[in-house]
Amino acid sequence: MQVVSTVISRSVEACWSVFTDPTKLTSWVPGLRDARVIELGDEGLPREVQFEFAATLAYSLIYSYDVVARMVTWDPRDGDKGGVRGFASFANTEGGTQFTYALEHDDARKAAERAIDNPRTLAEAFARLMHESPLG
Repeated sequence: MQVVSTVISRSVEACWSVFTDPTKLTSWVPGLRDARVIELGDEGLPREVQFEFAATLAYSLIYSYDVVARMVTWDPRDGDKGGVRGFASFANTEGGTQFTYALEHDDARKAAERAIDNPRTLAEAFARLMHESPLG
């Protein structure tokens, strides 16, 4: 699993709010065409989200949350091929939020599909969204 970390000059609450809102995903995930909530879990957070990148790449992820620790984990839905697993955490630090993002690709993923979900690229894209927009 590849793990990256960066400081975002926004509050933990703002980062958490944007990261856990599936309607914001297409604003920062490169190549993502659609993210649709299939099922909501406890506290109104999405439990299952279906992702569509291109006609050949679509999968669902199952999410779990530790709201107190501000940590979210995800795994591919049973039987889905080509998905990813990982986690994101948000912690207070001097200057804002320490954002840690980890990702591991399913073995069935093609090289071009792995390039879409480079953890460093995704963490940088999320940080850029948080720095440049009034979201959250």
